[in-house]
Amino acid sequence: MLIDQFNRAHDYLRISLTDNCNFRCFYCMPEEEYEFTPASKLMQAHEIEAIAKTFVGLGVKKIRLTGGEPLVRKDAADIILALSKLPVTLTMTTNGARLHEFLPILKQAGVTSLNVSLDTLQADKFQLITRRDQFQRVYDNIHLLLENDIRAKVNVVAMKDFNDHEINDFVRWTKDTPVHVRFIEFMPFQGNRWTSNKVLTWQQILQIVESEFSFLPLKDELNETAKKYIVPGHAGTFAVISTMSAPFCGTCNRMRLTADGKMKNCLFSKEETDLLSALRNGQDIIPLIRQSVHAKAKELGGQFSADFEHIEASAIQNRSMITIGG
Repeated sequence: MLIDQFNRAHDYLRISLTDNCNFRCFYCMPEEEYEFTPASKLMQAHEIEAIAKTFVGLGVKKIRLTGGEPLVRKDAADIILALSKLPVTLTMTTNGARLHEFLPILKQAGVTSLNVSLDTLQADKFQLITRRDQFQRVYDNIHLLLENDIRAKVNVVAMKDFNDHEINDFVRWTKDTPVHVRFIEFMPFQGNRWTSNKVLTWQQILQIVESEFSFLPLKDELNETAKKYIVPGHAGTFAVISTMSAPFCGTCNRMRLTADGKMKNCLFSKEETDLLSALRNGQDIIPLIRQSVHAKAKELGGQFSADFEHIEASAIQNRSMITIGG
């Protein structure tokens, strides 16, 4: 097992397949002219499989594929099928635009749950956020997942004066649709123009929901990041991921691998461990993995605290979200 100095066991690996994306969401990838990582510097399919196998040998039980947008990678299907042979729960976070093309592969791989990013239920606002006219495609693909018995979790980055008035629209969506909406507090990353006054907190979200609905808390699972709720009689649920106002670092079991093969022991860590170069040089990467996990900070990468209103975003040393992996 991979256990850090705070006695947290790490058995969940998030692997970014690419920093490329077919959307241009401002909070993730600020510039249209963003320069993507050259293919030669990305992990190749066989390298992803080799590194994943090493992590599985160290106790990893769950792997999530991320990006960028993982499904824009040309060999995404091969990677999905290769990793599906490992003794892990395999899942993915996607913008949903290409799910209809990959549905047969996902079913073949035994994927039973996916996270789909969707920050608005308004087509015009969707185009403003993503700079792409793809709302209906994404919305239809979420329903396509449900029709094929694949659990759909919808990730909504919630921001004040942007989509806060849509909170109850998303909750209303769960009435007849077994979708699981997850409101995510806006987090600071390089270049995403984060300010504390844009953060819509867990408690503020609940206050908005309370104005229209009565709801009940659901039992949290071990290592859960989302605080879950259900409106009685609704087919789906909603949840809040309270990274900024009520962090859940004490039970963290997650590690990240960027598309260029760097291991991050926390979403907000400034330190990275280059596993890909070590692998290509024939080195044993296990000691590097163990060192990275052991060095993990107690909370929030050691860069800031839950007192988010006093965070100086420009002082945080980290990548943009698209180069970390969502």
